[in-house]
Amino acid sequence: MNGGLSDAALLAAKAAMRASALRLRAGLFQPGAAGALAHHVLAGCTTHATAAVAGFWPMGDEIDVRPLMRALHARGHPVLLPVTPRRGLPLVFRAWSPGCPMVPGRFGTSHPEAASEGTPSVVLVPLLAFDLRGHRLGYGGGYYDRTLAALPDAFRLGIAYAGQQVPEVPAGPTDVPLHAIATELGLIRV
Repeated sequence: MNGGLSDAALLAAKAAMRASALRLRAGLFQPGAAGALAHHVLAGCTTHATAAVAGFWPMGDEIDVRPLMRALHARGHPVLLPVTPRRGLPLVFRAWSPGCPMVPGRFGTSHPEAASEGTPSVVLVPLLAFDLRGHRLGYGGGYYDRTLAALPDAFRLGIAYAGQQVPEVPAGPTDVPLHAIATELGLIRV
């Protein structure tokens, strides 16, 4: 998984890739990318009609997943957004609907102000880089890896621009791989 790297070397490799991936993603915005991503997911991912889907409120240069979340909500899926707890804990998910009051969260996130909590069966996962093995590079806090480990039956769908694909993401034993990645160019099954 980590190519025999020591823990320190793995952390260093991830930090270097993270810095590079942030710079790269800053130039990937394309008008229409969010709508194209939503189209590919809705056409290529079949889920039970009542499956709860955890999305995320995009930050910075992330591809905008809100058109997909609105479409899923319109189709009757319960949509949840993560609340970032203190370090070391998995994410908590609150019910979201278009227009619901949002509040700022930790690390620049946003989540529903006051809503019931739920457990997703599909998790849309933000990322900085991904590879064709389903490994993803996140922001380094481990929140999604802890959350995905606690939801072993959930379908894990990475959300990214196609340009965020790299040959290999450094991965260790606690990095939970994705089942698929959705981009503006299509759906990649792992």
